[in-house]
Amino acid sequence: MEGLKSVPNPTEYPDPETADHVTYNPSLDALREFSSRLETTTEYGAPSYVSEYRSRSADRTENAVNADFDADDLAVFEEGLNWVTDPSNDIVCVDRVVGRHPDSSYVCRLYLPKEYGRIALSWAKLLEPAEDREPDFVTVQLPDATKEPKIRIHPEAGVTTVLGSDYTGEAKKSFLRLFMLRAKEQGGLGLHVGSKRVTLNDEAGKREVGQLFLGLSGTGKSTLTSHGLWLDDPEGVEMIQDDVCALLPSGTVAGSEGGGLYIKTIGLDGDEQPELYSAATNDSAVLENVAVDEDGSVHFDEPRYGRNARAVVRRDHLESSADGIDLESVDQVFFITRNPLMPPVARLSTEQAAVAFMLGESIETSAGDPSKAGESIRVVGTNPFIVGSEGEEGNRFRDLIANLDVECYVINTGAVGTDDPADVGVEETVSILEGVARGSIDWTYDETLDLTVPSDVPGIDVEQFSVPDRVQDFEAVQAELREERLTYLDQFNDLNDDIRDATY
Repeated sequence: MEGLKSVPNPTEYPDPETADHVTYNPSLDALREFSSRLETTTEYGAPSYVSEYRSRSADRTENAVNADFDADDLAVFEEGLNWVTDPSNDIVCVDRVVGRHPDSSYVCRLYLPKEYGRIALSWAKLLEPAEDREPDFVTVQLPDATKEPKIRIHPEAGVTTVLGSDYTGEAKKSFLRLFMLRAKEQGGLGLHVGSKRVTLNDEAGKREVGQLFLGLSGTGKSTLTSHGLWLDDPEGVEMIQDDVCALLPSGTVAGSEGGGLYIKTIGLDGDEQPELYSAATNDSAVLENVAVDEDGSVHFDEPRYGRNARAVVRRDHLESSADGIDLESVDQVFFITRNPLMPPVARLSTEQAAVAFMLGESIETSAGDPSKAGESIRVVGTNPFIVGSEGEEGNRFRDLIANLDVECYVINTGAVGTDDPADVGVEETVSILEGVARGSIDWTYDETLDLTVPSDVPGIDVEQFSVPDRVQDFEAVQAELREERLTYLDQFNDLNDDIRDATY
């Protein structure tokens, strides 16, 4: 690590307020104008852009904690600093703040070529204007610097340099990755989650239930987080956050993005997702890699530019969006899976929840590796942005939910079974989420599954979702799955044995 002292810290970059070649904190209209030649204006009046890179370059991203940086890695940071310093470059610099909580709030500074103002436009709409203070984190993104992307992060310095990619997600995640790391350094844990507050008023009285949803991008996290559960006043749902939060030791779930959401738009449906659809068809949205004709017609169902089409939508155009971005306390955590060997929902012990966290069973999406979209995948914490030991993340998660007495569940939003599978539809999922929130589900231990599953869910015929009845040679298949899970967990040397031993 000795050579890493040459990495600049955020205060060593030129002062954007005094550098003549830097346009500092321009208006949103100005950022849009900088990329006007690249814009197609939608029928709703919103800008739409097509990027060369349409997903994160995860396989070309390294950080100085998980990798041993050499001179070539350090040269990436030097290239970024030299570019920002060179007075011949036309640069745009935007400051925004990630988080509002006093213990989890950071000023973030993004440097870009002015012609890529569209990236800054999207990113700026996700966050809120920064306080008048020096930056905690700096990202330099140079889309034309290399033929192949190269992304390097120095977590201690708080600096990221992105070479060769023009994907907006690289800018967004460069800051959220460090936000999550700082939470862990403070004794909490950064989570790739959506958060919501459910207000109930029934026989049990009036109360609020805080819920978190863990899932990879594209697996339904945004949909479940924003869904109103069809509750009527005085009951209701508030969407708090959509993507990244920090679970603090106090139990508070600190949000990160106060301005907007970066949602996937393939298949966006006005009937099933009315709020998200309305926000994405507002002139305040910014579309990226969405199928938009020259006349501005928008086709959310067409993967013209791949399946990772996106839209930045504003929180103030979502009726269910809360004013705040922090959840005062969390009561329930849901792990979203599409594993057909899992029931629609199962209630987990503390150790089983840590197993679910470590397994992170999901499907690959176009946001990660488009070439493998739809394939089964395991990602610890369904969080591809972990810096440091993944096993320690599992231990920390277990300790936090145990100390805070949080209920945990795994929820299957796909299909149950491999032979004559039963689809878990929106109505079933909503009934489950409402039942869990109200505490109206009857539970029983299923020895075959080694899980606690529902024996009765109001509004659902749970018998149709019996996993053993829909999987041929279930016992053999289940045994093979458990062995796979154990083998997978064996790679995490730092993971506590009692977590591994709870594998279901």
